[in-house]
Amino acid sequence: MSRIDGLPPLRDVIATHGLQARKSLGQNFLLDLNLTARIARIPGDLSGMDVLEVGPGPGGLTRGLLSEGARRVLAIEKDHRCMAPLAEIAEAYPDRLQVIEGDALEVDPLAHLTPPIAICANLPYNVGTELLVRWLTPKDWPPFWSSLTLMFQKEVAERIVAQPGSKTYGRLAILSQWRTDARISLTLPPGAFTPPPKVSSAVVHLTALPEPRYPADPKVLERVVARAFNQRRKMLRAALKGEAPDIEDRLLSAGIQPTDRAEQVSLEQFCALARVMEA
Repeated sequence: MSRIDGLPPLRDVIATHGLQARKSLGQNFLLDLNLTARIARIPGDLSGMDVLEVGPGPGGLTRGLLSEGARRVLAIEKDHRCMAPLAEIAEAYPDRLQVIEGDALEVDPLAHLTPPIAICANLPYNVGTELLVRWLTPKDWPPFWSSLTLMFQKEVAERIVAQPGSKTYGRLAILSQWRTDARISLTLPPGAFTPPPKVSSAVVHLTALPEPRYPADPKVLERVVARAFNQRRKMLRAALKGEAPDIEDRLLSAGIQPTDRAEQVSLEQFCALARVMEA
């Protein structure tokens, strides 16, 4: 599949345009077009969808998304060196690829996208978690996207799908699982990337739920969860003592033992506690 669209193999693209990955930009390029096409298929049928991609680099996943039938792709890329190869992809797929040179943390993609919208990206390691949290905590729900298909370091992916009682269970699991169905769809070894990172990577697929899994005020839930896990070794009666003078009674009202620690508390219990705190 090195020539899925008449364009050169990605190794040739990188050599032609001098696109050695930069650590400062969190870049690790996935060059196998079989793998990028496989990732592009994870969200399902894209023929009627616009797709937002962050950090396309030389365009491996971009080509996968377009060859798999995405209606349109909006690619946001910070590295000016990638503009030329991405322009070549745009020429091969007329009117289906728009590239914005800029920082994804600062660009509003909604001005350029038409619903339904999927997000699919091999996220730069240095901004991946921040972008995920932003997408999971919009002002209104349901969000503008229907699904997220995102590449992370494997350790981050495991935190997203973690269950109570595990060492990886924390704030990211609560935020992700409260409003989405989250699963790890694909794991990749360091050797799949150029240059190879020090750790394995994984693709997480998150499907937006019509409404949160359990009722809770988002700001109250985020505040309680953040405080509980910031001091995860402490019993909750100590970790949350600044929330209310009668915190032990409130914990019991939510079905939580004051001596429990944050990693023992389920998503449903945290939502119950958020409702008690709001009341």
